[in-house]
Amino acid sequence: MITGLFPVLCSTDVAASRAFYAEYFGFQAIFDAEWYVQLEAPDGAKPQLGIVARDHGSVPAAHRRDPAGVLISLEVDDVDVLYSRLVADGVEVALPLRDEAFGQRHFIVVEPSGAMVDVIKPIPPTGEFVALDEAATSP
Repeated sequence: MITGLFPVLCSTDVAASRAFYAEYFGFQAIFDAEWYVQLEAPDGAKPQLGIVARDHGSVPAAHRRDPAGVLISLEVDDVDVLYSRLVADGVEVALPLRDEAFGQRHFIVVEPSGAMVDVIKPIPPTGEFVALDEAATSP
């Protein structure tokens, strides 16, 4: 039986990655060592994220590199306010804020370890995606 599931990112700067998720998304450290931090989402939510120093002995030597092609999706209440804040703070934007026909208003930034963070606010789908959404939610 699976009792938990959470991504763990390799990072060259664990403290910077921890600070990013705490400052912009409210994650709190539930375990914090120099080489590893376990973060949990705020307000009783259970999503967790781990960050490990990529050169730590627990990471196999052949895989000690920053994440590439990793996309973490975080759903938020106010995507517009968060986008403005991240842009004002100079965080690298990989995909500017936009609406998607499949039912998302979102943007993608690059966090300190190099992973992409897709920040999402669900919106009503449009066009061909309306039928797909209705089919997925009907009994």
